[in-house]
Amino acid sequence: MTSHASGSSAHTSTSSEAHLETRAGGRPLKILHVINDLSIGGAEMMLYRLLSHKSRERFAPVVISLMDRGSLRERIEELDVPVYSPRMKPGFPTPASLWRLIKLVRQIEPELIQGWLYHGSLAGQLAALALRRSTPVIWSIHFSVYSLSFEKRLTALVVRLCALFSRLAAGIIFVSRTSQGQHEKLGYRLDKSCVLPNGIDVNVFAPSEEARVSVRSELGIPQDTVLIGNISRYHPMKDHANFLSAAQVVAGKYPEVRFLLAGRELDENNRALRELIRNNQLEGRVYLLGERADIVRLAATLDIFCLSSAYGESFPLIVGEVMASGVPAVVTDVGDSAWMLNKTGRVVPPRNAEALAAAVDELLELGSEGRKVLGAAARNRVIELFSLGKVVAEYESLYEETVAAAKGQRNLVRDAGVKVGN
Repeated sequence: MTSHASGSSAHTSTSSEAHLETRAGGRPLKILHVINDLSIGGAEMMLYRLLSHKSRERFAPVVISLMDRGSLRERIEELDVPVYSPRMKPGFPTPASLWRLIKLVRQIEPELIQGWLYHGSLAGQLAALALRRSTPVIWSIHFSVYSLSFEKRLTALVVRLCALFSRLAAGIIFVSRTSQGQHEKLGYRLDKSCVLPNGIDVNVFAPSEEARVSVRSELGIPQDTVLIGNISRYHPMKDHANFLSAAQVVAGKYPEVRFLLAGRELDENNRALRELIRNNQLEGRVYLLGERADIVRLAATLDIFCLSSAYGESFPLIVGEVMASGVPAVVTDVGDSAWMLNKTGRVVPPRNAEALAAAVDELLELGSEGRKVLGAAARNRVIELFSLGKVVAEYESLYEETVAAAKGQRNLVRDAGVKVGN
């Protein structure tokens, strides 16, 4: 596997040969996906969309969720994809849960394992060591690492362990070029790595006047209300304090503007978040919607999207989704966010509320028609570089090439054994 730019087709040159070899037996390849849990997040949604569009003639997917939680489990099972769990708990895994994981993987007998995020990649690699035959493992890394001091101790430990075990991986997928370079400095082996962006379904994420009208009706606000949104999860890396500080500045100049927050723990039960809203004098101007299943609708209703993250982003899926929805964005310069936008939005330094507010002000001053022009350019960029069909094709080619290469290595070992025996 070679490193290549996002959206390229480096794997397709040998995909037909690999396809012939992997399909020679007339049955689809069994691909096991190992992930920490199935709560809604960027990597989790990418897994779901990959499963939704993967060819069932060529692939038989199975999912192991290390922790038995997350609203995506039911949606994945509705795709007729089996989901299993060793029922691990947060923190260090117990010997019993590790044994349950090994037994599950042995029962599934995959021909390839894909680990998602650090925990899923490490767990998949370790479980593969316990299999009776050599099984290739591909890792999928969705974070950028600006400093391990930003991470929890256990997460930082897992990141370092992954660096040690990275030489065992058959390949490592990074979703951003920034992340790939950062992990090289951490000691990750990159000779078998590539960059594949998150894929955006441009047939689903698209401009929608119906969404604009229905969400405003749901919130009980006038149809001409300007909505500025942040769709994420409540986590220090997302820096909602930065977003709300900027919102206070914007609201001082545009008192009619309203702000929308949606995602895990971004709801009325979050006392710390409510205090931030109160301290920024934004009570009555911020709508806390919590975790939602209608992100397509929420993305299309916004006039401006803000990514206020301080660190950790790699290829933020939501940025691509709002771009596909024809919504201009203001993003902090974290991960590949600036490259994703190019000239279709505004980029500001992280942890700088004044700069964030000023960029939002620029987009507000453009007016509705000016923002539509930017949004149309953003959507065209997603169609050109990040469409889901292109990304899924890259994944499928990578799977087939990796399995074909592993089979070739096993055959070499077998043939060598025959020669020695003779």
